[in-house]
Amino acid sequence: MENTTYQFRKGEVLLVDKPLDWTSFDVVNKLRWKLSKKYGIKRFKVGHAGTLDPLASGLLIICTGKSTKISQDLTSEDKTYTGTFLLGKTTPSYDLEEEFDQEFPIDHITEQAVKETAVKFTGEQKQTPPIFSAKKVNGKRAYESARKGETVVLKENDILIHSFTITAIRFPEVDFEIKCSKGTYIRSIANDFGKALDSGATLVALRRTQSGDFLLENAKSFEEWAEIIEASEMVDELN
Repeated sequence: MENTTYQFRKGEVLLVDKPLDWTSFDVVNKLRWKLSKKYGIKRFKVGHAGTLDPLASGLLIICTGKSTKISQDLTSEDKTYTGTFLLGKTTPSYDLEEEFDQEFPIDHITEQAVKETAVKFTGEQKQTPPIFSAKKVNGKRAYESARKGETVVLKENDILIHSFTITAIRFPEVDFEIKCSKGTYIRSIANDFGKALDSGATLVALRRTQSGDFLLENAKSFEEWAEIIEASEMVDELN
């Protein structure tokens, strides 16, 4: 166990490696419960700086105490992701949250075409978020309406793809690394990527490796942070 003294109440920025199937709010709530129990405070201040989908893993920035005031500033930083597209199939959510609903041919797709298409995606562009997203439409989360079968119309966002590198090709799967601006939906890139190849594509794996200057390699699991909180000394942090 490390000997670093943490001042959770005064304010800390914690780097968490979010596991698959946990929501970002799961991480926040579990850490809040641990801190509330440790400090005897009913509602300990904890928040995240940029959400990750339940089916994505990797770097999640958690702010505690007075550091929650800077969470919005941290959210605005560029992000880097690695992951995998599955060519030839699509889902309504653009990832594996929903069942496959369409299949497309992929025999015409070459490795060169995949790499050239990735290059075309770099730069400033407009992007439409997935209807199965947390974007609000008329005061409701888009995914809430989408799951009820209601029509959802989302506005385009301005995004910037700094780099889009194909790291491996194992047809029908394609591995990638993307560095992009805040508000970029990698699921939407998967869907648009498939269309650009005259086929379809679904995001089947996603991991955030960087947010601003923060790196996944410096993150800890929830279990590690829970142990640190349990073992931490309670100091007079508010002076």
